[in-house]
Amino acid sequence: MQIAAAVTDKNLELVLKVLPAIVVIMAASWACGRLALMVKQPRVLGEMVAGVLLGPTLLGAVWPDGQKFIFPPEVKPILYVLSTIGLTLFMFLVGVGFDHSGGTNGKQEARRAGLLAVSGMVPSLLLGGAVGWLTYDSLSKPGVGSIEFMLFLGGALSITAFPMLARILYERKLQNTSLGRMTLLGASFDDAAAWCFLAVISAMHADAGGAKALVTIGLSVAFVAVMLLVVRPLLKPLGERVQRTGEFGLDQMYLVLGVVIAAGFFTDYIGIYSVFGGFVAGLAMPNHPAFREAVLKRMMDVVTTLLLPIFFTFSGLNTQLNGLGGWAVIGPFLLILVAGFVGKYFGCGLALRGAGLSWRKSLAIGGLMNARGLMILIFINIGLAQGIIGQEVFSMLVLVAVITTALAMPLYRWAMPDHVEREMLIEEGVLVEQAPEPRGDQRELVGSAG
Repeated sequence: MQIAAAVTDKNLELVLKVLPAIVVIMAASWACGRLALMVKQPRVLGEMVAGVLLGPTLLGAVWPDGQKFIFPPEVKPILYVLSTIGLTLFMFLVGVGFDHSGGTNGKQEARRAGLLAVSGMVPSLLLGGAVGWLTYDSLSKPGVGSIEFMLFLGGALSITAFPMLARILYERKLQNTSLGRMTLLGASFDDAAAWCFLAVISAMHADAGGAKALVTIGLSVAFVAVMLLVVRPLLKPLGERVQRTGEFGLDQMYLVLGVVIAAGFFTDYIGIYSVFGGFVAGLAMPNHPAFREAVLKRMMDVVTTLLLPIFFTFSGLNTQLNGLGGWAVIGPFLLILVAGFVGKYFGCGLALRGAGLSWRKSLAIGGLMNARGLMILIFINIGLAQGIIGQEVFSMLVLVAVITTALAMPLYRWAMPDHVEREMLIEEGVLVEQAPEPRGDQRELVGSAG
């Protein structure tokens, strides 16, 4: 009885520490999200900044005792689990809401998405590698080879923040436009390749050889094949039933969530992060409109307002911007920033323009692909933990993530002003055009005729 009482007391104590932390996270995310909207940035950028500010960068520097009180060590593992579940579920919802048919130009969009993935990764990889070669002597850690350092820097700059990009597209109702589908596909290919790339670099750093990385890539391909060729047909009757009856009950929800969690566990286990397991699980779900609407309606609000901010904050708790200490690093930092920006923006924009897309859409997508967000933070946190990079390079890459993500929406709006975006949404059937209100003299004529 005494042991049971002690366990109960510990559980209650942990709950009383976790819940206030979540309240602070939600309040900060709401406030920063509103501020982001006020300056015409996506809400998700504000949530990302809120996470960084709650960490050692601001709160820990201004009020260290308060930061430790709100986020004590025993709370962080709980936040990690919740953040992983939240990100996995959000990417599942992105996959569920994805239009598998690709509209009337599905094959053309798929080809352009492939081109977008290559043009979004290769130029950034090459430019980042070149900067790594130039700065190797001044920035690399002892014991890290030049090739290893070059590949890591190039790989980090080649990432597009798939979850953040998805949030931006959803907030603007662009996810099922040709522009949105193409961008999501290209970004998903980029990030999947980047995680496989990281597996290769990690194997090199640990002297594990290339076999471990090849196993990861092989298991990833097998996982996607099983989900789309086996699981998806098995789930098709579920979608037909929901479409026919309009009912989506708890039994169906158990099944759906079970598939998502199992997919996230497997991809995390093989080393490519659970986010991709969640997205592929979403793609494997039935594509019936009633099913998609039921799942999105039940899950989206809770995931985006509760679980995703926890993910941003957990990442922010591991982010410190105290590695930039002096003018000597300004030159290397600017080289890294320019390489990351030019590789994505001009690489994607020029490639898509060459493939026949308009200048407006090409440059708009190039701007969006520069949104690196917290996926690069996850990437570089792994590099920092494994000793591939030091705190100085880590801090530079954090600033690159924030700056390029903040530039994404202004670049998009410059290429696609609101009236052009609205015309595109109407043209593709996403937005229904409303008849203009009659002028005063017209209303009088209508009234007299009635």
